[in-house]
Amino acid sequence: MTAMPRWIVVALCAVLGATLALPAAAQWKWRDAGGHTQYSDTPPPPSVPEKDILQRPSAAAAPVSRAAAPASAASDTAGPAPKLIDSDLEAKRKKTEQDVADKKKAEDAKLAAARAENCANAKAQMRTLDSGMRVARVNEKGEREFLDDKARAAEIERTRAAMTSDCK
Repeated sequence: MTAMPRWIVVALCAVLGATLALPAAAQWKWRDAGGHTQYSDTPPPPSVPEKDILQRPSAAAAPVSRAAAPASAASDTAGPAPKLIDSDLEAKRKKTEQDVADKKKAEDAKLAAARAENCANAKAQMRTLDSGMRVARVNEKGEREFLDDKARAAEIERTRAAMTSDCK
């Protein structure tokens, strides 16, 4: 009974080995200028004469233009055609430009909103200063002090400068 499973294991290993060897059959075999046998999965260089090509892959049984074969193989492995690559790059470039434009537009809107708020605050401050009522502020020590005429004039100039820059 133990002999039967061994034969099954041996048969499965043989089938597995044959299956794994199939890709090796798709090989080019040729003799180079020095007389050495070369094996490759790509066609031999154009300098190798047809008589020195010993084996071709089964799909390439008919003579193939070897100059065209590497180019087609390279284009197959390279991916989509150059036109598709260019359109993909163009689409990515446009998306990047659009993202940058959107970001700039958002920053401009944020800046415009901040200027509008600063303008409204400066106008309110100017109305308070022009009203003539007493204005107090807190100094560095945390004490409340009232503005005298000189400090009021300086505050009016600072508020006008803020209005000039933010209220356009």
